[in-house]
Amino acid sequence: MACLPGVQETSSVMTVDIPLKTYKIARGDEVMIPCQFTPQPVSADVQISWTAAPDVPGDQTITIVSYRSSTNFTKVQTKYKGRVMLLQDIPKGKADLKLLRTTNADTRSYECRVEVLNNEEDPVSDTANLVVLVAPSPPICKIQGVSEYYQNINLTCLSEEGTPAPTYRWQRYDTTNNLRPNPPKATDKNGVLSLYNITAETSGFFICTSTNEIKSATCNLTLAVMPPSMSMASIGGIVGAVVAVALIFGLIIICCYCCRKKEKPEEYRMGTPEGGEFTDKDPEGKGDGPDEHVSYEEERRVKSADRRDPQDDRSERSYDRRSDYTDRRDDPSDRRERYDRDDRYDDRRDRYDDRRDRHSDRNDRYDDRRDRYDDRRDRDDDSDHYSERYDSRDRPPSVPPNKPNKPNKPKDPRY
Repeated sequence: MACLPGVQETSSVMTVDIPLKTYKIARGDEVMIPCQFTPQPVSADVQISWTAAPDVPGDQTITIVSYRSSTNFTKVQTKYKGRVMLLQDIPKGKADLKLLRTTNADTRSYECRVEVLNNEEDPVSDTANLVVLVAPSPPICKIQGVSEYYQNINLTCLSEEGTPAPTYRWQRYDTTNNLRPNPPKATDKNGVLSLYNITAETSGFFICTSTNEIKSATCNLTLAVMPPSMSMASIGGIVGAVVAVALIFGLIIICCYCCRKKEKPEEYRMGTPEGGEFTDKDPEGKGDGPDEHVSYEEERRVKSADRRDPQDDRSERSYDRRSDYTDRRDDPSDRRERYDRDDRYDDRRDRYDDRRDRHSDRNDRYDDRRDRYDDRRDRDDDSDHYSERYDSRDRPPSVPPNKPNKPNKPKDPRY
């Protein structure tokens, strides 16, 4: 078969081959995807191109890089500039793709296409998948539920990154860092360790390991199972009850205090309260009436009787004089009322004259009373010891200065 001048005869069948269907590389590393084609046209115009699957299925494919042998020109897609290299050698049938600084977005399907221009044959191609591996990020461990006796809780473990998706495993250690089996009925699935009816024996040190093809990462937590405690609602109810009781007691105390204050003026108006101390002066300096003075005099007589010495050897006559003197000390309250009237002196003079006439009926009784009167005058002169016992306000009023003098009568010679 004759060949046209300037045209090299090529095989009717051209093949393109990528050795592996999947290539894996760690994120950030560089990867080489080889591509071989046969036969190798020497002088033909050959075009090599690498395309990638679109980000959204159904969109147009992305041409990463292309090369044409007739012009020796390589074209790189804008967003891949600086990261993509086409290593081609047409005589050797080589068209390798090199990616630098791979990212998660580079995980997709790639196609190597070889086409001989000015040839009726269709271009031939082969595809391969690239998986950019991402090491698991440090997982986050949490406790879901309340770690109290007889409760059900979950221990969760999750890595935010990891390609392919990492697998998880929980392990339990005691306080001496010895590996122990998980509690009975516990389940470990997709990074969730479920614990049922926990007790104090469930407490321990738990470690979760997240692993994929690149490497692994771990997290840990300490589980301490405690006795049941009161909830915040119960505590709030108890505090509210205590405050309410305190307020009720406070109101009762205030009411009692107010009633007490209202009763005190009534007691003062009714007289001296039981167990109180009597005073003959009110706050306004006015007397309360003869009844109070009489009560006071009676109290003073009782005190005077208590002070009396039962062993006193004084005569019956002296005792009668003391009683008479005590009775006469009651007169100042009556005289005080009479002094308030205009004729207080006249009434006293009449009473004195009447008493003198009665005494004159019997001489012996009159002489007897005269002696007692003389003794009383002597005791009045020596009344300093009484003033020591009683306050000055308790002393009976003195005899008016215009009291008539007692007439001097000759002593009976019989005495």
